[in-house]
Amino acid sequence: MDRGTERDGPPSRGAADGAPGEAGQGSSRPAGGGEPADAGRVPLAVVVVDREGLVSHWSTGARRLFGVGKEEAIGRPAIDLLPVSGALPEPDDDLLDGGYGGYEDYAAYDGLGPGLDSSLDRGFGYPAAGRARLTVPDRDRARVDVLWWAYPLVGPGTERLLVLAADAAALRQDDPADPLAVERVAPAFALHTDFPGAPELARRLPEILPSMSVGESARIVAQVLELGYPVLEFSQNDRVPVTPDWGVALRVERRARRERAARAVAEGAPIARESDDDGEDLEYVAVRERLEFLNEVSGRIGTSLDLSRTIVEVSKAVVPRFTDVAGTYLREQVVAGEGFPDGVPDTTTMWHRVALEHTDEPGRWDDVVPVGEAMPFPAHTPFFQCMTTGQPVLVPRISEQMGHAIASQFDKRDIRPLITGRSMLVVPLKARDVVLGFMILLRHPERALFNDMDRVTGAELAARAGLVLDNARMYTYQESVAETLQDSMLPHIPPRMAGCDIATRYLPGTLLGRVGGDWFDSVKLPGSRTALVVGDVMGHGLNSAAMMGQLRTAVQTMAALDLPPAQLLRNLDDLAQRLGDTYLATCLYAVYDPIEGELHLANAGHIPPVLVRAADGRSELLELPTGAPIGVGGVPFEAVRVRVEPGDRLVMCTDGLVEVRGEDIGVGLATLCESAAHPAASMDAACDTIIRALNTCGGRKDDVALLLARLGGIAPQDVAEWRFPLDPSEVGRARAVVREQLHDWGLPKLVEAVELMVSELVTNAVRHSRRSPVALRLVRGDTLLCEVEDDDHDLPTLLSAGPGDESGRGLRVVSTLAREWGASRTGAGKSVWFELTLPRR
Repeated sequence: MDRGTERDGPPSRGAADGAPGEAGQGSSRPAGGGEPADAGRVPLAVVVVDREGLVSHWSTGARRLFGVGKEEAIGRPAIDLLPVSGALPEPDDDLLDGGYGGYEDYAAYDGLGPGLDSSLDRGFGYPAAGRARLTVPDRDRARVDVLWWAYPLVGPGTERLLVLAADAAALRQDDPADPLAVERVAPAFALHTDFPGAPELARRLPEILPSMSVGESARIVAQVLELGYPVLEFSQNDRVPVTPDWGVALRVERRARRERAARAVAEGAPIARESDDDGEDLEYVAVRERLEFLNEVSGRIGTSLDLSRTIVEVSKAVVPRFTDVAGTYLREQVVAGEGFPDGVPDTTTMWHRVALEHTDEPGRWDDVVPVGEAMPFPAHTPFFQCMTTGQPVLVPRISEQMGHAIASQFDKRDIRPLITGRSMLVVPLKARDVVLGFMILLRHPERALFNDMDRVTGAELAARAGLVLDNARMYTYQESVAETLQDSMLPHIPPRMAGCDIATRYLPGTLLGRVGGDWFDSVKLPGSRTALVVGDVMGHGLNSAAMMGQLRTAVQTMAALDLPPAQLLRNLDDLAQRLGDTYLATCLYAVYDPIEGELHLANAGHIPPVLVRAADGRSELLELPTGAPIGVGGVPFEAVRVRVEPGDRLVMCTDGLVEVRGEDIGVGLATLCESAAHPAASMDAACDTIIRALNTCGGRKDDVALLLARLGGIAPQDVAEWRFPLDPSEVGRARAVVREQLHDWGLPKLVEAVELMVSELVTNAVRHSRRSPVALRLVRGDTLLCEVEDDDHDLPTLLSAGPGDESGRGLRVVSTLAREWGASRTGAGKSVWFELTLPRR
């Protein structure tokens, strides 16, 4: 379609081409002037009104219908040119039984409700349709019956109202031989989904719009489809969509009627006259329209289990189709994702305003009733009546007295101008007989009042919305419980350990449940070493999380015993066998020695770690003996040692990060190596880089644990070691060398405390050691670490020494002065250590 040409409809089929928007040369009668239109189409007038109420577009069809040229119309007030009288035809005019169409009322036009002038003057947020009689100057002041549809427009453009209009007489095609000649034609609205060719209708609709850009045309079409498709009603059961060739649709409809009549005659049945005179038909159509609306709303809400998104969906579903203002209130516990006491709410129950949708000018409601406000409601209000009875409350029109009573709840804010004179319906949002909240629905004074049928529709709408909200609430609550459980089981690892920096990430699964069995951990070991752990219990759910908690605790306990990596995994496998054979787990265990510059690793069926070399930035997957998963039983584990340099980075993760459905895991591992090698400003930034590189497809079903360690090492000048023979006189020498070393390191403030504790520990070691010399080591890092080793395997015990006891006070002194202390077994005996905080310089 050439958007540079204004068209009111396509040329008639089989007709010669005419001027744009004209009836076509092949037409034997002109379209307009009360004469029937070409059988292929009915011309349509298209008028656009700007925010000032002035005509900004006047189509060729508008010139023919209203008798005013484009040059004369553009810039004039639309109210002076369009049929705004709302007058009905004369009583003897049997052409049409004029109709006023709307969302809720498809009955015959009864003279009530706003005319086109109301849409022009007030800028309603909902569409309107109707019929008016207009005197056309250049038709010898003939009175023309006009069918019209008016759509309010929103958006960045200047357009405020789109008006479609047609000459009612152009629809008359009397056929004496047709026993089913049309007796009624009325303008109305319907869902565009009512018609099988809805996509085609949406594509053709721009043809009746003015010449404008593709973006502007698409914006207006979207609003028309959202507010209701323009249709012609030939009876309460037969509706034809208004399209550029709607005359053809009319012809098809009539052909269908004749075919139905022919079948009835052939079967010997009487011909049923298709009209809207039967009251039962009217009631049936009204109910059908309500059900269509409810079905559409049901399809638009509940698309997500996210509570906040569901709230917005519910509010948007009813505005402007059913109401002009919709305020949604939920109980405080629902918003927080918590459970709440059983029983009826009372005047102390807090209700949170969680959404507010309206068709008024932007910002009009925001300051007076802001979203997020919490408030109780007094017993005398219709809101309290709704929440306590669980039934909808209908207020046909809010009186000044009621408006004053409602406004009294809003401190220092006058809400009366917003609500007085409006029709109100309060509907409860409940599920399983529990009131979760309620919706306050308001209609403009000019719009039809809420009635009993609206009350039933609102109650059904609220019931469906309540179930959706309750599902979202329960999901939010369960998600909160799951996250709390997961957080309680995952450790809070300090970012700095002896000789290394650590950063971690945990991402819950998104498809198979947020609770999983992935975990990471770090454990402080003797000798300034650090154990790094990543594991994955196979499966999901609370059972997997519980198993993960048991295995993690076991790893911490055995790591504190300073077991070698292979032996630790062996013991962990035995423990899993004793716990049961229901679950399997993979585990990667690494011990980093920053003084020796070495990693000691063992693997139990886990994906290998990545080591990024600081020297050249090269990354590599460490080749480790894979081993069987924890829980298989009876399988040996092997450990390997890997030399590392200061600045190297170790990346350990679970398979959820690198596995992608339909792809070989090698692709994910290659991406892991590549992303791990990228330079980063911080450890957290490095983690984020890896996550972004491997989490691009979305819909990740498995949870992810990621641990990144930068192996900084401890410089040789920060380590001092001595060995002392098993002679009590060596205790004095130990104090002397420690004193000298602390002065060399610039730590004179620590000399007195360290001397005292070293004296106690070396004395105990000399006393209990068997043959080997006593080893003393000082390590300066983030703290000052002192270790004393001997060949005795019995660990010391902190005792309560009495006034007359000659022993038992040494460890009490260490426990009092040290920031932290401990003892552990080594291969040759035991190690007793303590730490002190370095003084600030």
